[in-house]
Amino acid sequence: MVTGVGSAMAERLKEDGNNCFKKERFGAAIDAYTEAIALCPNVPTFWTNRALCHKNRKDWTKVEEDCRKAIQLVHNSVKAHYMLGLALLQKKEYTSGVKELQRALDLGRGADPTGYMVEDIWEELSKAKYMEWELLSARRSWELNSLKETCEAALNQQRALDMCRTEEEEETKESSQEAYIAHTERLKSLERVFEKAAEEDKPSEVPDYLCCNITLEIFRDPVISPSGVTYERAAILEHLMKVGKFDPITREKLEPSKLVPNLAIKEAVAAYLEKHVWAYKIGC
Repeated sequence: MVTGVGSAMAERLKEDGNNCFKKERFGAAIDAYTEAIALCPNVPTFWTNRALCHKNRKDWTKVEEDCRKAIQLVHNSVKAHYMLGLALLQKKEYTSGVKELQRALDLGRGADPTGYMVEDIWEELSKAKYMEWELLSARRSWELNSLKETCEAALNQQRALDMCRTEEEEETKESSQEAYIAHTERLKSLERVFEKAAEEDKPSEVPDYLCCNITLEIFRDPVISPSGVTYERAAILEHLMKVGKFDPITREKLEPSKLVPNLAIKEAVAAYLEKHVWAYKIGC
């Protein structure tokens, strides 16, 4: 908490801004936060609060500016990294946006693993990763098709030259048939090569061991129970709170404090998503 006359006034202005924000008077809230910043420019909350107003007005340039300032003041601000990531995505800077969202997610999980922001950040990160993959996948597909067409054209051109030589040299009908079969096989082999190259960009089913039995989705923050069953943290905690304090699979008694992070599965999921980015959007 800041001290001094100017600091106290800045705090009151922040509260005025908060009240205006709740009433969706974003312009008035921005004015209040701006005055607070003028009095106490080194308070990161003032900057992130104003950035949130700009976000609601979809003024992404100002969101980016305020978030970068907040991060300069406190590098582990979940909200600042989160909104900066959103602003960068709006500018189609997907790689940088994804990096900021991932940073926000890591910080959020450390501060409050079950908080609403962690879920929101994951959703935005998933969409961003998938959008980035779609763009790269479309580019790779175009490049592969272009290369395939070039290779097919070269094989067909070679086939035409061979046929001309065959006519000039008066080769037998059997030789001509053999050349045709060899050409067809080369085209088939080429097709198989490019089909294999395109496999990584084709969505398929996510392995069961990477999916939660409750959500039926790929793990985000896996935890393991004493009975050895792995669950999505938010899903199992909700079960324990709303249904009862027992393991939904084994029916054994289970307390939230007994859940521990399953780091092996978390690393396996990260490795899988790194290679199969489409899995951010595909269910199990």
